[in-house]
Amino acid sequence: MFSLKEFLRSEVRPALGCTEPGAVALAAARAAETLGKRAAVESIGIRVSPSILKNGADVAVPGGQGATGIPFAAALGVLCGRSARGLEVLRECGPDDLERARRWIDRGGVSLACDEGHSGVYAEVGLVGAGERSRCVIEGGHSRIALVERDGEVLFREEAIGASSAPDYQTLLRDVPFEVLFGLIDELDDEDEAFLLEGVAMNRAMAEAGFAADLPSRLELTKNLKALVDEGTLPDDEGMRIRLACAAAAEARMSGLPRAVMSSAGSGNHGITAILPVALLARSLDATGRRTAQALALSHLATSFVKGHTGRLTPVCGCAVAAGAGAAVGMTWLLTGRSAACALAVKTLLANVAGLVCDGAKESCALKVATAAHEAYIAALLARRRCGVCSAQGLVDASVEGTAANLGRLNREGMAGADAVILGVLAGRVEKRSLS
Repeated sequence: MFSLKEFLRSEVRPALGCTEPGAVALAAARAAETLGKRAAVESIGIRVSPSILKNGADVAVPGGQGATGIPFAAALGVLCGRSARGLEVLRECGPDDLERARRWIDRGGVSLACDEGHSGVYAEVGLVGAGERSRCVIEGGHSRIALVERDGEVLFREEAIGASSAPDYQTLLRDVPFEVLFGLIDELDDEDEAFLLEGVAMNRAMAEAGFAADLPSRLELTKNLKALVDEGTLPDDEGMRIRLACAAAAEARMSGLPRAVMSSAGSGNHGITAILPVALLARSLDATGRRTAQALALSHLATSFVKGHTGRLTPVCGCAVAAGAGAAVGMTWLLTGRSAACALAVKTLLANVAGLVCDGAKESCALKVATAAHEAYIAALLARRRCGVCSAQGLVDASVEGTAANLGRLNREGMAGADAVILGVLAGRVEKRSLS
């Protein structure tokens, strides 16, 4: 088994912008550093898995002034990325870099291909410049550099995902009883508490930015939801406050606001869903910092527990089924302190949102994040009343473990063709844009 501290440092990290184009930018930055001649780069070649392509096609690049897509993220990674910053790789990019990236793309200096031979997280960036070549591959995790080459010479290689010194915590959690999660929070110390509460501050700051009147969003979800609350059409209650905060944070992030959030299980939107509902309810309950941190730790653990069954990048919406389950666990634990109630809340939540599809990262993800957060809150309230989906029915099994396994099967077998259909839709849209 592993320690809580090891898990948190691996699965809960700051992330700037959507983690899929972020992974591409990280690979591009490492390839540029390996080449050593950023200004001499003549071409950028990108190969990504279908999952990375789906989640990077329409999402805004952080600080990109509305620019979207994987090529733009790769160009910025080459021009100004710093691989030592991990998923905050583009934090130092400025307006001049944005303009140079646009010119690079306009002249055809960046190519993108979908590699259907890879699944999950896979991003490869190759650079050519001054007669030299470099290549970096990220695989198995959004910040996991698996290969670095220069002029065909391997400078660094992870032979296999299992060969990495860092364990795959999601796989480990998939194979443990759900009840084990609750024993891990007994390990939480002052350092862990401070780290978890730092994540609350980061994600609250993103939510506050999402309420700004000048948010550059094509959707304007937060603005209009808040107007409906202010005029009395929608209720101003705890559930709506949770929904609004999560919508605001996700909309700001997907609109490219250059501010980091604390991620969970490799996703910033997962982090928003797993953290903010728990933190807001803890504040309403006047919970101590330690109790809040324990609830947050459980939320992250439960998120990765479900992800262990579904995989990191999936046809089903991970914000709903995984981070939603995490939020349900964290909030139910705050309300009841009972692991059995938490299990009930997870099954109820999954009975509700199991079929929600992931159609890529973009501003409308704010709708799904908000829905997952609100429904997780309802599931927690029901569990407090000992109400929920307690028997085997539909995809729900009598146990949480069986329910998560059924969800994984739905994801792998039942929705195996969903990504292909979505990618076809996205490809058709890209082609229409290029012809217009």
